[in-house]
Amino acid sequence: MSVDLAREIYNELKRFVNTVDRDEAAETIVSVLIDNDISADDIKDTFKGDSDIKRALTSYLKDHPDDEDEEDTLDWDEDDGYED
Repeated sequence: MSVDLAREIYNELKRFVNTVDRDEAAETIVSVLIDNDISADDIKDTFKGDSDIKRALTSYLKDHPDDEDEEDTLDWDEDDGYED
């Protein structure tokens, strides 16, 4: 699956997901992308501006120490467009 396609699908469908369930939806998207060999950097770049994906990706990398080397490369700069 293309990370760009995943972004388009997620952006279209997230308006149908209750706000309280968006964290879980974002976690699922991140997990599926990582499982399909999409790098954390590609996810970060593609989903720029989506705070739910930012939290989900950060959480995923903390929970999966085998991906720790990618966590070190992620810098969540204030100007990345993420809303906190």
